[in-house]
Amino acid sequence: MYYFKDYLAYVLWGAIFDNRAVVAGFTFNTMISYYIIGSFIAQLDQSSGTGGQISREIRGGQFSKYMVRPMGVFGYFVSQTVGVSVFLLSFNLIAAVLWVFVFRVKFVISYNPFTLLSTLVICGLGLLFMMQLNFYIGILAFKFLDTGMFMMIKDNIMQFVTGSLIPLGLLPTLVQDIMRYFPFYYIIYLPSMLLMGENEGEITVGLVTLIIWNLAFWLLNKLTYKRLRTKYDGVGI
Repeated sequence: MYYFKDYLAYVLWGAIFDNRAVVAGFTFNTMISYYIIGSFIAQLDQSSGTGGQISREIRGGQFSKYMVRPMGVFGYFVSQTVGVSVFLLSFNLIAAVLWVFVFRVKFVISYNPFTLLSTLVICGLGLLFMMQLNFYIGILAFKFLDTGMFMMIKDNIMQFVTGSLIPLGLLPTLVQDIMRYFPFYYIIYLPSMLLMGENEGEITVGLVTLIIWNLAFWLLNKLTYKRLRTKYDGVGI
């Protein structure tokens, strides 16, 4: 789905750049490079499926098997999600490389070691936050009959606020400034820009912001799980 979106972006931006060379600081090559990189990063996030699994198992009564084992429930699902992401990593990388050749664009990427390392850390923190967000929505099934609507709304909003749909650099400056206070700006948009050698001055802010939000959601998940699990009878609700 993400790479089909890249094709649509290629057609759309191809028409736009036919009449101009630069749009909001992007050339045609950097714009398509952004979409390819952004789609690759987005495919690494498999936590939405994990959140749906948590919700289904709570509703179906199977979640009790995690509660009786001497392990951290959140840590288990993080490990499971990482395993799926790593398994799909090579396939997503091959798909991204193929799109570079299909689009026949001059792919833009940074070779600065510090920038690449910083991007890797920011991506990791961003994916961890998404795991925490989806875990939170998943455990809401302890209280709500169906969390599918929450997941659907979240997925649709994420397409825009993370920069997956369009680069956030196209938005008004005021909107960008507000979004920098939230973690979504740093999940796809900033890592994609960093890999193209842009926005390197935002690395520190990105790291600090993601760490703060991860800590906040870690505490929220811990308190919410501790409170709602007492309502679970182990055979579904």
